[in-house]
Order: sequence, then C-alpha cells, then structure tokens
Amino acid sequence: MFNGSIPQQIGMMKSLYKLALSDNNLVGSLPPSIGNLSNLSVLRLHNNKISGSIPKEIGMLGPLEVINLSNNSLTGEIPASIGNLTKVYCLYLFANNFHGSIPQQIGEMRSLIDLELSHANLSGLIPASIGNLKKLSYLYLQLNTLSGFIPSSIGNLTNLIELFLHCNKLQGSIPWELGKLLSLDELLLFGNSLSGFIPAEMNNLTNLKAFEVSENFLIGHLPQQVCLGGVLESFTAHDNYFTGPIPKSLKNCTSLCRVRLEHNQLIGNVSEEFGIYPNLDYLDLSGNKLIGELSSKWGQCHNLTSLRISNNNLSGEIPSELGKATQLRVCDLSLNHLTGGIPKELGELKLLFSLMLNDNHLSGSIPREIGILSSLVHLNLAANKLNGFIPIWLRQCENLLELNLSVNRLSGGIPSEVGSLSFLQILDLSQNFLIGKIPKVVGNLKSLEKLNLSHNKLFGFIPSTFDDMLSLTSVDVSDNQLEGPLPDNKAFREASFEAFRNNKGLCGNITGLEVCSSKLSSNVDRKKNSKIVIATVVPILFTVLIVFVVFGILSSSKRRERNTENTPRVVASDSLFEICNYDEKMYENIVEATEEFDSKYCIGVGGYGTVYKAELSDGQIVAVKKLHPLPEGGVGDQKAFNNEIRALTELSHCNILKLYGFCSHPQHLILVYEFLEGGSLEKILRIDEQTMEFDWIKRVNVVKGMANAVAYMHHDCFPPMVHRDISSKNILLDSDYEAHVADFGAARLLRPDSSNWTSFKGTFGYTAPELAYTMQVNEKCDVFSFGVVTLETLMGRHPGDMVSFLSSAVSSLIPSCS
Repeated sequence: MFNGSIPQQIGMMKSLYKLALSDNNLVGSLPPSIGNLSNLSVLRLHNNKISGSIPKEIGMLGPLEVINLSNNSLTGEIPASIGNLTKVYCLYLFANNFHGSIPQQIGEMRSLIDLELSHANLSGLIPASIGNLKKLSYLYLQLNTLSGFIPSSIGNLTNLIELFLHCNKLQGSIPWELGKLLSLDELLLFGNSLSGFIPAEMNNLTNLKAFEVSENFLIGHLPQQVCLGGVLESFTAHDNYFTGPIPKSLKNCTSLCRVRLEHNQLIGNVSEEFGIYPNLDYLDLSGNKLIGELSSKWGQCHNLTSLRISNNNLSGEIPSELGKATQLRVCDLSLNHLTGGIPKELGELKLLFSLMLNDNHLSGSIPREIGILSSLVHLNLAANKLNGFIPIWLRQCENLLELNLSVNRLSGGIPSEVGSLSFLQILDLSQNFLIGKIPKVVGNLKSLEKLNLSHNKLFGFIPSTFDDMLSLTSVDVSDNQLEGPLPDNKAFREASFEAFRNNKGLCGNITGLEVCSSKLSSNVDRKKNSKIVIATVVPILFTVLIVFVVFGILSSSKRRERNTENTPRVVASDSLFEICNYDEKMYENIVEATEEFDSKYCIGVGGYGTVYKAELSDGQIVAVKKLHPLPEGGVGDQKAFNNEIRALTELSHCNILKLYGFCSHPQHLILVYEFLEGGSLEKILRIDEQTMEFDWIKRVNVVKGMANAVAYMHHDCFPPMVHRDISSKNILLDSDYEAHVADFGAARLLRPDSSNWTSFKGTFGYTAPELAYTMQVNEKCDVFSFGVVTLETLMGRHPGDMVSFLSSAVSSLIPSCS
C-alpha cells in the first residue's frame, strides 16, 4: 500500500504510461506537473483522500484513455481543458465535491463510452454538447443539483444503454427525443421537478428493464406499452399527477419485480389489470382511484414482500389465497371498502410484520391465527365492524410496537395479557364497547408513548402503576366511567381537560376537573413517600456494592455515577432508516454501499453474523451486521435477529450500541448500527501499536463503561435483561475509548414468572461455569463475564487459568454460613 501524497516531481517520470494508486489513502492534491506525463494512458487514483482541484494541465495528456478520480475529496471546477482529451473512453469523477457546472467542452471527448459524474456536487445546466458523444453507452449524472431542461440532444446518443438523471433539480418536460434511444436498458428520472406529459415516443423503448419517473410533477397518462418488450423489471411513477388507466401491457409483464404507482389519480379495475408475477417483490398502488376486488392471483406471487393498495375504492372480500404469498412482510389494504371477515389463512404469513386493514367494512371476530404472527410489529384493524373480545392470544405477538383496534364493536374487558407486550409504543382501543377496570399490568408497558382508551364503558380507578410510564406522551381516557385521582405522570399532568371529560369522578390538578379530596391526596402522598424511600435507599446500597467491587479490582473508591441522560434508541422517522420497518431503498442503499457485501468492507465476524462498514448515499457511515445463514437453510437466525431488535429498542444507554434500523429481506437479515471508530476491545488488545496508546486511564474508563451498561441492564430495566455473551470482541470503543456493549443476539429478559432456563449461549472462556452445567440464566452470568473482560483489559490478554485461581481464592475468604 502506498501512503502519503503524490510527489510534486511526478512530472519528471515522462515515460510513465500507467498511474494506478487506487485505495491507498493518498492525501494532498494533484500537482500541475502531472501535465508533463506525455505518455500517460491510464490514470486511476480512485478511492483515496485527494483534495484540491483538477489542474488544467490535465488537458495536456493527449494519449490518456482512462481517467478514474472517483471517491475522493476533489473541489473546484472541472477544467474546460478536459475537452482536449479526445482519446478518453472512460471518465469517472463521481463521489467528489466539485463546484460549478459540467463544462461545455466535455462534448469534444468524442471517444467517451462511459461518463460518470454522479454525486459530485455539480450544478448548472446539462450542456447540450453532450449530444455529440455518439459512442456513449453509460451516462450517470444523478445525485447532483443540476437544473434546467433535459437537452433534447441526448436523443442523438443512440448507443446509450443506461441514462441516470435522478435526484437533481431538472425542470421542464421529458424531451420526445429520448424515444429514439432504442438500446436504452435503464432510464431513471425520479426525484426532479419535471412536468408535462410523458411523450408517446417513450412507448418505443421496448428494451427497458427500469423506467423510473417518480417524485416529479408529471401529468397525463402513463405509457401504455411500457412493457411491450416483456423485459421490464422496475416501473416506478409514484408521487406525480398521473391520470387515466394502468398501462395495459403490465398484465402479462411477468418480468416485473418492482411496481410503485402510489399517490397519483389512476383509474382502473385491479381485478382485470394485473396478472401473475413470479418475480414481483414490491407492489404499491396506494392513493389512487382504483376499483374492483382483490384477486386470488396475488397469492401466486410467491416472492412478494410488500403489497400496498390502501386508499382506493376496492370492494369485496380479502381472498384467503393471499396466505400463500408466504414471503409477505407488509400488507396494507387500509382505507378501502372491503367486506367480510379477516381470513384465518393470513396466519400463514410467518414473516409478516405490518398488517394494516383499518378503515374498511370488515366484520366478525379477529381470527386467533393472527396470534401465530410472532414477527408482527404493526397491527391496525381500526374503523371496521369487528366484534367479540380482544383476543388474549395477542400476547404471542411479542414484538408489537403498534396495536390499534379502535372504532370497532369489541366488547368485554381489556385482557391483562396486553401488559406482556413490552415493546408496545401505541395502544388505541378507543370507541368500542369495552367494560370493566383497566388492568394494573397495562402500567408495565414502559415503552408506551400513546394510549387511547376513550369512548368505552371502563370504570374504577386508573391504576397507580401508570405513575411509572415515563415514555407516555399522549393519553385519552375520556367518555368512560372512571373515577379517582389521575396518575402522577407527565402525560397526565400535561394533558388537556378533553382527555378526561365525561367520566364518573376523575380528579386532579387539571383545569375542568375537581381537585382530589384530602383522603385521596394522602394516599397519593404515601405512595410518593414510599417511592422516595426506595429511590434513595436502593441506589445507596447498590453504590456501596459497586465501590467494594471497584476497590477490590482497581483500588479505586470512586462512586459509580448512574447515567440518566441517554440518547434515544430510535432514530427520527425522517432519517434514512425507520426503526422496525422494512424499506427497499434502505436495503438497496446498503447493498450498493457494500458492493453486495464484498469482503473488503468486512470489519468483523461474530457468532451470529458478519459486520461491514458502509458509507451510505447521504454520507452517513454505519456498521451493518448481516446474519449468518442457517446450516439447514434460511437467510439467518431469526431468533437472534428478533432478540437484537427487541433488546436494542428497549435499551437506552450511552454505553450500549445504538441500533439505527433493521431490514428483513428475502436474501438477508440485516441490522444497522452506529459505527464506532475504535473497533473492538479484543482488536485493540491484540495490536501492539494500539495497545501502547491504551493507557491505564483509558482502560479504567472502559471498565467503568462496561459496568455502567451491565448495571443498567440488570437494575434499570424491567424486566431485567441478561446479555449472555459479554466478551472483549463484543465491547466496541469509540474515538474517545468509551465502551459500548454490542451483539445482543443471545440476550434474554428475566421474567419473574419464568424459570429462565435455556440452552447454552456465550463464548467459552467468558461464560460462568454454572450456566454451562445447569443452563440457568441470571445476572451472575454477565457479572462473571464482566470480571473476565475486566482482567483481560488490565492484563492486556485473556486471564486463562487465573480465573479459576481467583475464584477459589475469593471463596476461601468468604466465611461459611453453616
């Protein structure tokens, strides 16, 4: 590997015909003397850190045939002198930070076959001279801020195979001359401000595999013969103003993999316009004016992962055959006029994590087969005519984040099993015929943010357990028969009177409610006092314990500080990712960033998966874990995948690795985390250069960080969580040597009503012997592993047999209880 910068004297090497130093961490700028390399034919300096501008002297390199300066930090303008390089057939300048526009002189480079200027911060117009490049096969100008019209001269590029102009600020209409590009394989124009009609000449492009014009201001009809050639795979026109029918050629287009036509004003009958698509992965027709009934043919699309036809005018029943589309992850049929019952066959969709059937006319009870869907994250059955009780088997859907059964005809009480949905964030049971008391266990929903129980017949007191629902931000219990004091909770204190009106006798410090009597207040005060005593005594006792442990290991008496201000686990919804939600763009972005999980991006291999470093399209650097495939087949260990998501969405601590999102794809199970520059503790202790910088202060800080994370999992979570695989390879460090616990694939919640026995998990050499012998899980498993990693951190290597020696020595100091 060549390190450093390109020497200024490089121009003296006049006999050099090839300069290829890609992937070498080169810094500095290109010297003007590079123009003296009169015999140079190949210039490849991509994937470095070269800065500055491209010197105008590059135009002196007449014999040059290949230029690749992509993925650097180049600035300034692309020099006009580049037009002198008439022999160049490959010009790659993508992924830089240029200023200005594409020079008009680029049209003089008539030998160009491949021109890639994407993601380069270019602005201004696309020069009309680009139409002179008659040999051009690939033109990539996407992800810039190019403006103005698409020049009609591009229609002269009859050898063009791929034309990528997406994600710019292009305006005006699509020139009809593009219809002359008969060799075109992919045409990507999405994410601009294009307007007007799609020209009829676009029907001539019968070789298209990808036609994507979404997120523009286009009007009129879609090209009816868009799949006349029978090879179209991706057709996206969503978020425009298209009217008229679905293209007729789609019905027999069996090559289709992805169709997105949502948020237009399309008409047509879904019963007639679509056929059977063996390769179809994603279909979204939401937000149009489609009619008809759902066809049983959708069940024969065995690769379908996302079916979204919400907000249309569909009628009829949900076909039971839909249960045969076993790869389905998302099913959104909301806001239609569907009737009949919910088919029990939907219970066959084992991978389903979002089922949205709200705002229809569905009737009958909720089938118990829905409870089999253990991967379900979003369940919305609101605004239908469902009856019967809230099923107790919903507790089996333990990954639920959203449960909305509002505006139905459900009766009976709120089952206590709802309290076992520990990850639930939204619970809406409003506008039903529910009766009885609110179960105390609802207060166990520590992650709950929105609670709506309004317009029912609930009575009694609101349980005091609601005091501890610290995540709650929105509450509505109006129009019931509730009485007594409001919970001492921020959401209740800050809610308006509308959230409590029309009840029997609720009281509290809310305008419009009566103030609670002294008897009720004294009960509340006693509860507050008992909490204060617990909150004071428990931390003191625990701190004393920590002091003795740290004193025995590090000769330090510094009291452990609890971390109460931690960053949230879930990223905002407008980020590149949405936590607990599959997104095809996210998956494609990751695959592109890692070049289909190329080993050169691999930064670690664990017990459950391989970790890659990925720089995404928005510049964000993340760590991506792709779970190992199972020996018996399958994309990965689904249980470990669910464990990791469950753990890291539940935990919120600065010493625990942040989870940004996940992706359950037919080919891979993927988890996306924050990227930590320091790597693993195991790696630092193994590499001599890093070990020398890893001084005592940093080592003590790592031990403290681990202790804080373990204490948080064991004592600040309910139910407590046991990691079960704490080892030096699962302790990651940031640039400040702050420790972060990672890899929760084996994590387990310690439920008080469970025996907590399980099969062996963990890393040999770090695992408590009693777990291997008895397979019983408790906090001691993590404490033992923490001790081993602490010794390893201080000694610089795994303690080996010293563990058993210290264990027996400590045991001899403890007096017998007999």
